[in-house]
Amino acid sequence: MTFSKTQLALVLLCGALASPVLWADADHSAADHSMHSQPEQMRWGIAGDSSQVSRTIDVRMGDDMRFKPGALTFKKGETIRLVLHNDGKLMHEYVLGTKETLDEHAQMMLKHPGMEHHAAYMAHVAPGQSGEIIWTFNQAGRFDFACLIAGHYQAGMVGSIEVSP
Repeated sequence: MTFSKTQLALVLLCGALASPVLWADADHSAADHSMHSQPEQMRWGIAGDSSQVSRTIDVRMGDDMRFKPGALTFKKGETIRLVLHNDGKLMHEYVLGTKETLDEHAQMMLKHPGMEHHAAYMAHVAPGQSGEIIWTFNQAGRFDFACLIAGHYQAGMVGSIEVSP
């Protein structure tokens, strides 16, 4: 399904009104980010600077609807490079968030499965390809990640992140 720019804007506006934290930055392309002077603080952290990466974590995604590893632990303040490998034949994505924001976003994706969205805390990875997210976990707590492609989240393609103080 393909949306016109007007339809996409309407869908994103409705999502923004329903969940301002989730959609605060979800409709900007990578080029749009260069216009912003500061990355946006989310409850689960903030976009990281590649020069500050303290370690790299490889994450595998597959058509078994699982992430490997499915649980990650970090210390507050760590900037991590997540290298995301799609080992399957289906498109997969990796989206950071809280259970609540991921639940809301997953519902939106079921209603609009072809919807395109971009943010620093998500990566879409084609079959056989790799992607990355550089993220600073500057908030302690329990957070989540998931593939929100319609049906994948519902099939259990989720994981957890624990950030210690």
